[in-house]
Amino acid sequence: METGDVIDLEITDVAHGGVFVGRWADPAAPGERGRVVFVPDTLPGERVRVRLTDTRKAAFWRGEVDEVMEASPHRRPHVWAQAGLDRPAAERPGGADFGHIALPEQRALKLRVVTDALARIGRLDLPATIEPPRPVRRADGSVDDESPDGTGWRTRVSLHVDDEGRIGPFGARSHRVVPITELPLATSAIARVAAGLDHGRPGRIDLVQPADGVVRILARPDARPARRAKHEVVGERVGAREFRVDAGGFWQVHRLAAATLTELVTDALRDVAADADGWHLDLYGGVGLLAAAIGDAVGDGVRVTTIESDPRATEHAGRNLAEWVGARAETARVERWVRALSADAGASERERLRRGVVVLDPPRAGAGQETARAIAGLGPRGIVYVACDPVALARDLAVFRDEGYTAETVRAVDLFPNSHHIEAVVALTR
Repeated sequence: METGDVIDLEITDVAHGGVFVGRWADPAAPGERGRVVFVPDTLPGERVRVRLTDTRKAAFWRGEVDEVMEASPHRRPHVWAQAGLDRPAAERPGGADFGHIALPEQRALKLRVVTDALARIGRLDLPATIEPPRPVRRADGSVDDESPDGTGWRTRVSLHVDDEGRIGPFGARSHRVVPITELPLATSAIARVAAGLDHGRPGRIDLVQPADGVVRILARPDARPARRAKHEVVGERVGAREFRVDAGGFWQVHRLAAATLTELVTDALRDVAADADGWHLDLYGGVGLLAAAIGDAVGDGVRVTTIESDPRATEHAGRNLAEWVGARAETARVERWVRALSADAGASERERLRRGVVVLDPPRAGAGQETARAIAGLGPRGIVYVACDPVALARDLAVFRDEGYTAETVRAVDLFPNSHHIEAVVALTR
């Protein structure tokens, strides 16, 4: 078979990365298991007609759906009409690769991806659960909850501008800008602002809606001016606490995510029995969101150090954590800082570290073997791991297991509905 050929395929499973799996059996080779074919925009149990888009690899092929011959009962009209199968593949925007699936089934599939990664990548026999974002009570007493179809949650959106000035997201699995007429995953305010954008310099335009509800338009052209850009500082709220953050800096994307993760991490700190006399670490700490969760869980006398490589975020973290005398924010690369601490800590510091908890929220690639071993080498009482990639999570949990840390369960939370992305929180004890 070659690129461009059309085959009929039964979809049997979901794979990490927002694609689905079928096997094509060559009629000329009966009895063989068949070639793995990865296909987006479908569902397990469906029969689809697939046009092959890449047949170069011996291990697997890739394809696009030409026709759904037998649909799953979990299929629904795509929440982003422009991304539906009735549109040419080249005109479909990316970012909503589960938008054709009913929300409960999306979560079932994501849980399957998590449990598969734990078993296959980490060789871990761990139960896992999945839950929606937690509702948030506003100051006026009303409750902010997710929408029934999982739309309207993005408070931060990046749009790209091509050389011809067209504005939009990249197309699915491409770097081609796709002009759009709607942004259903974004908040209504961001969607309205995006609809009014009609030109831009090649590069990127970020739309950010912080807690005050006002959408900021941040132009990030490829050719940037030589002078240093000014940073607008905005406020984000979790409960009664406000966090300072640069408008263009990192903050959780889902409007309910920061509060949800705070609650899940607080639960995990309770599970590992965070000690008031310990020295607690918040690694990859950003502006101090999870360090604040540690402070609230442990109390006024907490000693907590948050480590972040972005100096602007560290500056904000220092101010955001000012209510705790024992809180400190440092700018450093986590792997180097942990390695130096392991080499230089004195006996009394090591004792406090052994009574403390390490919270880490690494980027998508995970902490990595060396950093995970260095963290375990500090001997903390517990480790709370916040993950945004199930494969990286499984790899790192396997390292922690080998270093003597075990978990009872993995709590996944769907902070990215209508996409394949998933967050998870795990509490590990020594």
